[in-house]
Amino acid sequence: MKKPRIMIVTEVFYPEEFNINDVALSWKSKGYDVDVLTMVPTYPESNIVDGYKNKFYQKEVWCSINVYRVKAVKGYKASLIKKFLKYFWFMVSGSIAALFLGKKYDYVLGYNAGPLTAMIPAVFICKLFKRPTTLWVQDVWPDSVYAYGFKKTKVLSFFLDKFVKFTYHNIDKIAVSCKGFESKLKPYVKNGTPFEYIPNWAINLDMKSKPLELNKDTKVQFTFAGNTGKVQNLENIIQSFNKLSDEYLEKAQLNIIGDGSELERLKSLNTTDNVIFYGRKPRSEMMKYYKASSFLIVSLVNEPIFSVTVPAKLQTYIAAKRPILAIINGDTANIVKHNNLGFVANPGDISSIKNVFMQAIDTEKDILERFTKNCDKLNQHDFNKDIIMDRLLELTTTKN
Repeated sequence: MKKPRIMIVTEVFYPEEFNINDVALSWKSKGYDVDVLTMVPTYPESNIVDGYKNKFYQKEVWCSINVYRVKAVKGYKASLIKKFLKYFWFMVSGSIAALFLGKKYDYVLGYNAGPLTAMIPAVFICKLFKRPTTLWVQDVWPDSVYAYGFKKTKVLSFFLDKFVKFTYHNIDKIAVSCKGFESKLKPYVKNGTPFEYIPNWAINLDMKSKPLELNKDTKVQFTFAGNTGKVQNLENIIQSFNKLSDEYLEKAQLNIIGDGSELERLKSLNTTDNVIFYGRKPRSEMMKYYKASSFLIVSLVNEPIFSVTVPAKLQTYIAAKRPILAIINGDTANIVKHNNLGFVANPGDISSIKNVFMQAIDTEKDILERFTKNCDKLNQHDFNKDIIMDRLLELTTTKN
C-alpha cells in the first residue's frame, strides 16, 4: 500500500531548534512519507549555519526525510532592509520550488512560526494542485506586525489585511497554538474553516542534569531565558527588580540568559550587582540553569496581541517543574493562575512587578513544592508531546 505523502512548508528546520523537527520525525515513524520545504538554516545568528552552503536550491536527507532547501537571506539580525527581504524571499523562492515539488504530495502542513509570507508556498500547492492544506499558526498577522513597532497607517493596514485574507482564504484548516488566536483570525478566514487548538510542547530537557551554582550564597533565583528583544518587557522587569529594597535585594538574584536587539541597552539600565547577564547558551545546557532557579520568568509587553499569545517557553518552564513568574496579561496569565503554577504581575505596572518579586522572595517552601507538582501534572496531560503531535497529524490528514 502506498504511503501517504506529506509536505511540510516551514522557514525553519533542523539544525534550527523548533518543534516542527519533532513533528516530521514522529510522522515519519508512523509510516508517512514526509518531506520538508525550507531555507538554508540561519537561525538564531542570521548567518549560514556551519556545514551548509547558501545555494539557490539543494536537497539533503535527514533521518530518512527529504529536505529541500532554498537560498537564505543572511545578516537580517542587524538590518531592517534584509529582514524585509527575508520575509519575501522565501515566499518567492519557496513558491518556485513548490511548483516543481507540490504535485506528488497528498497533504500539506504549513508551520507558521514567523512571517505569514512564509506560508505562500503552502498556499501555492493548495491552489494549484488542490492538496488539503493546514496551517499551524504560531504568530498572528497583522496584529504582530503592529506589536513589533510598525505604525498602523491606512495604506499598510489595507495591504496587510488583503494579504492576510488572501492567505487564509486559500487553505483548508487552521491549527492555532494559542486559544485566543482564533478570535483574531476569524475576520480573515472563509466561513466554515475548521479551527483546532494544537498547543506547543516543551523542548527536550535533560532532567538528569545537575543544577549550576548561580551564586555562592543562598538566594532566591529568578531566571529569564530567551530572546532579549523589545517585546519581552525586560526593561520593566530590570527596573522593578532594581527598585527592591536592600533587604530584598540581599535575598535575590535576577538571571538573564539569551541575547537579542536590546541586550546592550538592558545592561546599561541595570544599577545593581544582583542582575547577571549570561548571554546565549546552548539548548542542551538550559536545564542546568532551570534546576538552579527558584522561579522562571515568562514576559511580554502589554499589547493586545500578546494577551492571546502563549510563548512556547511556558511549556518548557512547566516541563522543567519550576515555579513560574508570569509578567504578562491574558491567556498565559490565566494558565498560571488557574493551574496554580506561580505568581502573575501586570507587565505594564512597575509597582505590580516589584510587588510580585517580593511575594516570590517571601514564599514558603511548601507553596513552592505545590507549584512544582502542579507543573508536572499539567505537563503530563495538557502539554503531552505525543498526544499533541497525533492530533496535529489527524487534523492534517483528514479531508473536509
